[in-house]
Amino acid sequence: MTDWQKSDWRKKPRIQMPEYTDAAALSAVEGRLASYPPLVFAGEVRNLKNELAAVSRGEAFLLQGGDCAESFAEFSADSIRDTFKVMLQMAMVLTYGAKVPVVKVGRMAGQMAKPRSAPTETVNGVELPSYRGDIINGFDFTEDSRVPDPERMLQAYLQAAATLNLLRAFSTGGFANVHEVHKWTLGFTDSNEVAKYSDMASRISDTLDFMEAAGLTTETNHELQTVDFYTSHEALLLEYEEALCRLDSTSGKWLAGSGHMIWIGDRTRQPDGAHVEFCKGVQNPIGLKCGPSMTTGHLKALMAALNPNNEAGRLTLIARFGAGSVGEHLPRLIKAVEEEGANVVWTCDAMHGNTIKSSTGYKTRPFESVLREVKEFFAIHNAEGTVPGGVHFEMTGKDVTECTGGVRAVTDEDLSSRYHTACDPRLNASQSLELAFLVAEELSARRDTMAQAKAG
Repeated sequence: MTDWQKSDWRKKPRIQMPEYTDAAALSAVEGRLASYPPLVFAGEVRNLKNELAAVSRGEAFLLQGGDCAESFAEFSADSIRDTFKVMLQMAMVLTYGAKVPVVKVGRMAGQMAKPRSAPTETVNGVELPSYRGDIINGFDFTEDSRVPDPERMLQAYLQAAATLNLLRAFSTGGFANVHEVHKWTLGFTDSNEVAKYSDMASRISDTLDFMEAAGLTTETNHELQTVDFYTSHEALLLEYEEALCRLDSTSGKWLAGSGHMIWIGDRTRQPDGAHVEFCKGVQNPIGLKCGPSMTTGHLKALMAALNPNNEAGRLTLIARFGAGSVGEHLPRLIKAVEEEGANVVWTCDAMHGNTIKSSTGYKTRPFESVLREVKEFFAIHNAEGTVPGGVHFEMTGKDVTECTGGVRAVTDEDLSSRYHTACDPRLNASQSLELAFLVAEELSARRDTMAQAKAG
């Protein structure tokens, strides 16, 4: 796409973006960001694309997870470590169930802007602009806090850079040692509530013991103590995305330097809109949220715009329909993909379609609904003969009480005790790991079914 320029989105209709009142201040911030180093590099992006190509063929599995909206106030080394730690545990369990590598992509180091269902909100008769994420405005319900401030982009960049620095250290500095990761998981399965998962945990232990006996130790194999870990976020604030866009000198292609993978939300996926225009010109893997309103015609137009060369690993379709609605929408979209012969990764976002208001007034997501949507996603792909490539969760390593259910049975009454999210409810560490065990069982059953079909 030689004629594409990173500012072309400015000529297209834009939605879900702030109107900055001080044009000079905005221009100054964009100029400073444009002089900063990119947060990610083209070689990393190409590696991720190759790994996602393997996912599209069923030769790997995608685990994408992390914060609903990263906040400035909650930012800390401990919170980054705890989410990374749970994702490593989930990935190990999923690797055992699927018997293929797990591609690990965090909703981290950039997930700071959020689309909203309404431009304003009203509290006690006072109407103010909606909170759109810390990169845009403040969470406090005051007039000053809710004014979009371009200076926030600079703080977001620094937080993203610090997060990536720590993630890279964790990934390669010994924290990801496979035996240590499994010890954490054994700690989870020690309690009576989750004893039903101890059998799979024991089988993983046996596998690790066999590997060590065969000479595959962390001392002799560097791969057993390091991981590849990538970052992703919704590319919503295009002034920030453009400022960090760079021309890759190796390939001559544009790179979104804000994160390894960026995605387009269900509210901003207009084929002629600004967000699609920006994303179509960068070489990064692109995610596309597909909700109930996605038509087959729109999907075909978006696949043509975002992946005109039909490159494997380039486009991930993130299905988000809600439990009980997957059967109504997913088969028709799968058919549209098959009709176009398109190379895509199919993954399941089982969070966004399952948000409800609890009896105590808190926005929540029932664990049982999240699991049901995942099961429906797998069942339909199995029936269609297509590849269920991954799962996408809003989650945290903290012991929050934001989603109800799970083996440790968070109730509506529990929600108020540790409800910390800046936006949408997240799975806590226990719920996330429990889901990994349940998804691993689905993957193992699918593998067994396919093996029987091949043998028969």
